[in-house]
Amino acid sequence: MEDLNHINRHQHRMMINNRQNGSFTGITNVIAFDEGEVILETEMGTLSIKGEGLQIKRLDLDKKEADIEGRMDSFGYSEKKGFGTKGESFWSRLFR
Repeated sequence: MEDLNHINRHQHRMMINNRQNGSFTGITNVIAFDEGEVILETEMGTLSIKGEGLQIKRLDLDKKEADIEGRMDSFGYSEKKGFGTKGESFWSRLFR
């Protein structure tokens, strides 16, 4: 019999309603957030959400879920290794 937990372990989903409310799964960490940008580490890479008035309304890292509200203007992915560079802090990578 197939292990269903193994199948669901590496899923990531985004459900966006009217660019105002978003539900996300596969979230493993919050790297940074403010009203203009939320940066999340997901099962499928680093996700950057840009917009205005962004707020993390719910975060459950045990279930790997997050709900975000605010005007969402853009979404961008990068590979996990981009934010995991050893020896460099988040701020030094941000201000290159």
